[in-house]
Amino acid sequence: MSAMVHILQAGPAMSVQDKGRPGYRAQGLTVAGAMDATALAQGAALLGQSGALAAIEMAGSGGTFKATQDIRIALTGAVMNATVDGVAISWNASHQLPAGATLTIGGARLGTYGYLHLGGGVDTPVVMGSRACHLRAGVGRLLATGDTLPVGADTGGSDVSMTLPTENYFGGGVARIVASMQTTDFTQDTRSRFTKTTFRRDPRANRMGVRMDFDGDGFATDDALSIVSEVVVPGDIQIAGDGAPFVLMFECQTTGGYPRIGTVIPCDLPRVAQAPAGAPLRFEFIDLGTARDLHARHLSALKTLPGRVTPLVRDPANIRDLLGYQLVGGVVCATANPYEEEP
Repeated sequence: MSAMVHILQAGPAMSVQDKGRPGYRAQGLTVAGAMDATALAQGAALLGQSGALAAIEMAGSGGTFKATQDIRIALTGAVMNATVDGVAISWNASHQLPAGATLTIGGARLGTYGYLHLGGGVDTPVVMGSRACHLRAGVGRLLATGDTLPVGADTGGSDVSMTLPTENYFGGGVARIVASMQTTDFTQDTRSRFTKTTFRRDPRANRMGVRMDFDGDGFATDDALSIVSEVVVPGDIQIAGDGAPFVLMFECQTTGGYPRIGTVIPCDLPRVAQAPAGAPLRFEFIDLGTARDLHARHLSALKTLPGRVTPLVRDPANIRDLLGYQLVGGVVCATANPYEEEP
């Protein structure tokens, strides 16, 4: 019998996510998937498994979980406090979760979206090629207290207590953008003011889009009312009727008629997604060639993640099952002279 994970308490916006389901835009369905694809890849690397497996995405806060069998887990994305039976465990690392032990994940200390990865992945039914919940399309639903999730077969090995070096992109910063369909409809002064403005991530944000709060006048173009509805993609920055920018995310609509001043490049979308409410964000235009190079380098870096996994240094005083570890790799003699060769 495969392992099951019981959700004893679920946070307010917890869902099953993977890489999403591309290929259905013509039918009106956007890709969806994890809000932070980088964190998804990191969890797969920590557990030595495929990046296509599904994980549990937690927005703002986590929850409480128990497994019916011993399983491996990894924690990535927004940094949250985590304990197993009351003992703190490291974030951005892999761990063993014993059967019956209580895993408790608290609120985010850095960032917005945290991920709980299971060895073998979340084994819920595949719908249109993906296990990802797509709230706006009605595919799946948020996880709730009392839910039970099946765990897939763990073929990634048995390693735990592994970690990865990570970049801190959880507090906002600069997101690079390329020109979009209506960029040149905005005057040069408006575009310049846009890139010089320090925005704040508005609390009004979800998997569909993130509103930018700011001081001063709004942004507008005289041609806004003449734009026909056309294809939009995650990363597009639409300027709403009140002059506020909205960065479209992974559950955005397939078409839209608001003017787009630019598009956040894919490798910088996690920075926007992870920015907590009030975090500063700025936008910087780059040319398309530079954007392609940055994206290619980002994809290459993700492929190297498995080779960058290293053992997590643990304090022996905090290892409850210390006697279960092999602490000495050989036998020594207290009276022997270590500088003399054995006969």
